[in-house]
Amino acid sequence: MDRLKPPPIDANSLADMCLGFLAENPEELGNFMAVTGYVPAALRNAVGSDSLARGLIDYFASNEPLLLALCANQNLSPDSFMRVWAKLNPAG
Repeated sequence: MDRLKPPPIDANSLADMCLGFLAENPEELGNFMAVTGYVPAALRNAVGSDSLARGLIDYFASNEPLLLALCANQNLSPDSFMRVWAKLNPAG
């Protein structure tokens, strides 16, 4: 039965999904950049960094409609997403 379970997702893979989702939704990408203070050049330079990965995951975790849309598009359960977020934020 366990082999039917998808493998757990890691923070880098999840961040890549988040960034891909934002790239496909320019208005939401603009919102992310406004909230985080990223400008286009800085965002491009930050791709692949731990700080951007955490920022992306936090951004989606704090916006339930966005989180649910990402999960639906990626066939990922919200619980799986939040487990990754919880590992990055053990204090909550």
